[in-house]
Amino acid sequence: MSRPRRPYPDLHEHLKALKARGLLLQIDRRIDKDSELHPLVRWQFVGGLAEADRKAFLFTNITDGRGRRYEIPVVVGAIAANPEIYSVGMRTPIEEIAAKWQRALAGPIPPRLVETAICQEVVVEGAQLQGEGKGLDLLPIPISTPGFDSAPTLTATNVITRDPETGVQNMGTYRAALKASDRLVVRMATRVGGAGGYLHYLAYQKRGERSMPCAIVLGCPPFVAFIGPQKLPIGIDEIEVAGGLAGAPINVVRARTQPLLVPAESEIVIEGLIDTEFVEPEAPFGESHGHVALEEYNMPMRVTAITMRRDPVIPSYISQVAPSESSVIKRVAYEPLFLSHLEGALGIRGVKRVSLHEPLTGLLRVLIVTLEKGTPRTEVWRALYGAAFFKGDCGKITIAVNEDIAPENADALLWALAYRANPAEDIEIVPHRGQGHGPKREQEGEEDSTLLIDATMKADMPPLALPKREYMERAKAIWEELGLPALSPRPPWHGYSLGDWLPEWDAAALRAVEGLYLENGRLSEARRRRGLKPETKFRPDKAPT
Repeated sequence: MSRPRRPYPDLHEHLKALKARGLLLQIDRRIDKDSELHPLVRWQFVGGLAEADRKAFLFTNITDGRGRRYEIPVVVGAIAANPEIYSVGMRTPIEEIAAKWQRALAGPIPPRLVETAICQEVVVEGAQLQGEGKGLDLLPIPISTPGFDSAPTLTATNVITRDPETGVQNMGTYRAALKASDRLVVRMATRVGGAGGYLHYLAYQKRGERSMPCAIVLGCPPFVAFIGPQKLPIGIDEIEVAGGLAGAPINVVRARTQPLLVPAESEIVIEGLIDTEFVEPEAPFGESHGHVALEEYNMPMRVTAITMRRDPVIPSYISQVAPSESSVIKRVAYEPLFLSHLEGALGIRGVKRVSLHEPLTGLLRVLIVTLEKGTPRTEVWRALYGAAFFKGDCGKITIAVNEDIAPENADALLWALAYRANPAEDIEIVPHRGQGHGPKREQEGEEDSTLLIDATMKADMPPLALPKREYMERAKAIWEELGLPALSPRPPWHGYSLGDWLPEWDAAALRAVEGLYLENGRLSEARRRRGLKPETKFRPDKAPT
């Protein structure tokens, strides 16, 4: 089969690039996909490892809970176990990812239709889909949360559906629980405003059609895989934005049994029809909001074909409690979307960064807007409102801080709240917010609310009371020379000026570290005064001469 040319990597090539960078671990030991695989990878997220030390795991010797062996490998963490892995897939340095997303959103590129595709080298349909060890049961799909999940579940999906009126396709990442060798149940999130696939489902129902064509793609090229978890505006064809990321059209091919276009360089494509008349119980399943999603009715899909390349690799996302692979995928792309909205759409001055808090809160609940020191109060509050209501399920707690506060450091955030926010003046509560994605859901009718906090500096303040950077760096070099345990500094780790500091105090501090404190004593003795109350402020720049 002649393969169409392309300027972007597929998953196999991406894995080779990760291996060359030391970011891929190959596990050849026998691993039970139902009870061992995800827990093993989970340890790098909950075991105290630094984010930079996380790896992708490629499992080559897989069994299930009954000891049955599988031929197809499974890879976990290969898209975004950490930002460096993400940047390899993006083919751009970490610091340039945000700009690349903005260019892709501004300049989508339509896909290119090809006649032959590697994802259709092997075709399974008809009787080959029926029975144990066939169809879906042939695939080593892991259990994500052993002890809670009720079934192996597809997580690293790009689920493709088509608007029956406009013909525009949607591609989202939705979970799909295996139910039989030719049946699974898909949960297309009914998020605020409705996920694109769910809106298509409603459109088919309205037309009186009893089924909706669907293709669940596993193992897309990274530029395509990145698109699935993102919540782009409804009506945008995600494959075109993927083309914008790649800087070239993404190759697509017609699915074998459904009127859909699928990425030609995919590993596996599961084609089928989603029932628009009946629903079926699905879950429990450990969700990305950090709680187990309990059993609920969702969309049954009857499989009509499974196509794949001859040597497929199945990707699986670590999700559940953040940080996780799925939260990194979203965070790295969501944050530029928020920044672009505040700067571009709303024209707010002074915004430097938007950060979504990840550990445990899972990105959706706590949002931090970083602004330049001195940004006018009106702009601070426009930024708070603009960020909190850009997406219906993000920003329940939205905090504005200055650039010296590291959003990923909860202690620094609490420091800003403690010393820079006046609860009577700098906090607002806005009612009538939907529950959004979480253990409580908006369809239950229970409302939530929004908390906005201005924790920026309102005036100059004295320096942070840590040694200056040069002294901390000198001490760190000695620490390392002594062979003491490796350090992972979290800002702030050195003192710096917050505006209320004078050159005279700098000079006095320099004399002190040079051993000349007696000179400082002689200067202060010369400034003694009679009749002042203790704790009366003294500023050398305003002292009488």
